[in-house]
Formats: sequence, structure tokens, C-alpha cells
Amino acid sequence: MSSQLTSSPRRQLNQRQAATVQRLLEAGLEQLAEVGPEALTVRQVAMRAGVSPATAYTYFSSKNHLLAELFWRRLVDDAPATPTGGSPTSRVQAVTRALTELCEHDPHLAAGATVALLGSDPDVDRLRLRIGAEFVTRFEAALGDAATPELVDALVLAFSGALLQAGMGLITYADLGDRLDTVVATILGDHR
Repeated sequence: MSSQLTSSPRRQLNQRQAATVQRLLEAGLEQLAEVGPEALTVRQVAMRAGVSPATAYTYFSSKNHLLAELFWRRLVDDAPATPTGGSPTSRVQAVTRALTELCEHDPHLAAGATVALLGSDPDVDRLRLRIGAEFVTRFEAALGDAATPELVDALVLAFSGALLQAGMGLITYADLGDRLDTVVATILGDHR
């Protein structure tokens, strides 16, 4: 999670503060893996990181803020290279596959982020915009010259809806890639 160490979720940090945030994020991922998103608390994460709850709340305003930040950082740190070659359909499918594999690899984080991103916390609002912008950027890059605002919007809406469905347990993250391949092909007019 090195890409964001110089800035916290809410402000610029000095080196000591960045180290504290890093410990909180690592403890958050560990605690999340152990107890799941429903049972996770900022207090538990603070204890695991060896800091006071008040210190943790200095950097993360809520559990939802922490979960959204964890997802954002994983998304950015695990960003694959933009797919090249092939058709726009195959490149967009590569993007959705990479994103769904990220969720499949860490389903507690993905499910927690789904709930967190639906919240109204201002710090979550900021991260929701960043995450959405990252999806837009990846789809635009995969589409290349075929990108139009309407097409990118359709892909983002379909992908976000698919993540919500998986977060609600209506489809598994493992099955999401196959389903999105069909959806992407349909949106891009390449369905069979």
C-alpha cells in the first residue's frame, strides 16, 4: 500500500503520521480477514495497530471510511497495465476480469466496501468519487478510440451494479467475471 503513504484519507501527513496510517491500514486488513466487515470496528483496528482509538479516529472518521480507504488503496495499488491489442470488447473484459479478481481475492474487503460506499460520510463521498473516477479511467483506456461518454457511462453503471449484486450475495465474485464478459459484449454490440 505504498502509493498513498504521504497523504492520509483527510490531510497531508508527516513521516510519523504516515507510518501510523500504514499500521492502521495493515491492522484493518488483518482484522477484516479475521472477523469480516460486519464485526470490524475502528477500536479493534486501533488496538491491533497499537494506537489509541482517538488516534485512529484522527485518520478515519468511521468504519465505513476505513473500509472505503482500504478498497481505494487496494484498487490503486493493484492496478494492472492497460490491456493492449485485441478488440475494445476484449480489452474491457480484461479490465472487468482484473477488477473482479481483486474482489474475489479479498471478498471481505469487497463486501465491506460495498456497504461502506453506500454510506453518507463526507470522507466516504470523496473516496466514492475517486473509485468511480478510477473505473472511468480504466474503461476509457480499454476502449481507446471507441470511448464515448455514453458507452463509458453504461459500462460503469453495469459494473457498479454487478459489484452491488455480488456485495449483496446475489452472485459470487468468482462468477462475476463470466457474467460481466457477456454484459460487456452486449453493451459493445459484440454479443453472440
